[in-house]
Amino acid sequence: MTDRIPHFKTLILGAGFGGLGMGAQLVRHGDDDFVIVEKSAALGGVWRDNAYPGAACDTEAHLYCYSFFPHLRVSRMYAGREELLGYLQRLADAYDLHRHLRLNEEISAARWDEAAGLWRFQVEGRERYTADFFVPAWGQLNQPSIPAFKGLGSYRGRAFHSAHWDERVELAGKRVASVGNAASAVQYVPEIAPEVAHLTVFQRSANWIMPRNQVVFTPEQLDAYEAEPATFEASRQHLHAFREAGFQRTQSGSPDQAEGRRIALEHLANQVSDPQLRSRLIPDYEFGCKRILRSDDFYPALCRPNVSLELRPIAGFHEHGILTADGEALPFDVVIFGTGFASQAFQGELAVHGRAGATLERAWQDGAQAYLGMTVPDFPNLFVIYGPNTNLNHNSIITMLEIQQSYIIQALGAAGRQGRAMAVKPEVFAGFNARVQADMGRSAFSSGCSSWYKNTSGRVINNWSGTVDQYRAAAQWKAADYHWL
Repeated sequence: MTDRIPHFKTLILGAGFGGLGMGAQLVRHGDDDFVIVEKSAALGGVWRDNAYPGAACDTEAHLYCYSFFPHLRVSRMYAGREELLGYLQRLADAYDLHRHLRLNEEISAARWDEAAGLWRFQVEGRERYTADFFVPAWGQLNQPSIPAFKGLGSYRGRAFHSAHWDERVELAGKRVASVGNAASAVQYVPEIAPEVAHLTVFQRSANWIMPRNQVVFTPEQLDAYEAEPATFEASRQHLHAFREAGFQRTQSGSPDQAEGRRIALEHLANQVSDPQLRSRLIPDYEFGCKRILRSDDFYPALCRPNVSLELRPIAGFHEHGILTADGEALPFDVVIFGTGFASQAFQGELAVHGRAGATLERAWQDGAQAYLGMTVPDFPNLFVIYGPNTNLNHNSIITMLEIQQSYIIQALGAAGRQGRAMAVKPEVFAGFNARVQADMGRSAFSSGCSSWYKNTSGRVINNWSGTVDQYRAAAQWKAADYHWL
């Protein structure tokens, strides 16, 4: 006799912002028939994993929360990791999501069963769940990436990726290298610089960095937000409009882009007095081509006497440190890899099989794409949260997630009325992605730099080509966009 395989209407993969928000939305709409499967031992997604010193969000906290669950007592405008984890924990508590969570379970394969009209999921090689709908909330920045440096295995010091910060490693008094200088490094470098003997920051390319201008809310302000949530919502709407206007900074040749560049250069000049160092920190690519960063303390950290900026490429590692391209062997006790993520491997190692032998790996072999960033032909009842071409560089991704969750709720409702499965029409899928790439031609994202937004052929895979409000307008549910199976 075999155990019955648990069946749910919806299986959500991942317990980060996207997956927990999807679960909360289902509960809000009276749907309790779902499970959230998480490979780790705790919820939290990137905010669980990225425990490096100084980890914080570079989007304003009044925007970086769900509209239906405002973060009323967040202490500052740019919230740190612990507050964001606390928010997710309260979200899970408020919507009783813990009873839907299955932790320490990594789905290894998902297969659409055409005859039964449902998805079958394997965990550790055995079928563990079935579901009518599959909602992967993989995220785009969840697989740390370390380049295959020559000789790395011979290095005898301590080494780790910033997303797997090793708290057991004592940095005080040590010679430390940061391989990388982008979004994570601009946060941890100022935190560790005062305690190390010497810190060398390896820079492959400079970043456009804007002032952060942190705001810490007073107790009186927090009391007012809690007593009158409408005041919080007013702040949220003001910030949304402000950030939406900032989209023009990502458009090639626009006056707003020129103004963004001016602000960034002024910020650099105000914080770095050494003209030689300053010249090395000016990017040689178009403003907005890579992720625009926000920091008030990264440049001052680079000006410290125990910190040096290294522009020479890394040729490889030796047993005591790093070998530069011109042959110098630099000794380091600790190497921290701030080298980013496999940002375009949306499905990771998960094998996803659709109709008639289709696999997501083959469908995405030339670069991931989806209708509205959510669904792909030949993969019925599959809706990805934070999928291809839904990332932003100007506003809050949480707003994008909420739009996607609302769309999925409508899709589930339509399927219930039809009593059938759905798959997006190939012509709808193709037309949408053609328009996205055409619009991308005006964007700095498509200009001449290498970035995690692009695939090897230069196509922008990760970012949305317009504003959040334009995405909201595009993501209107239309049953006619789908084949009903």
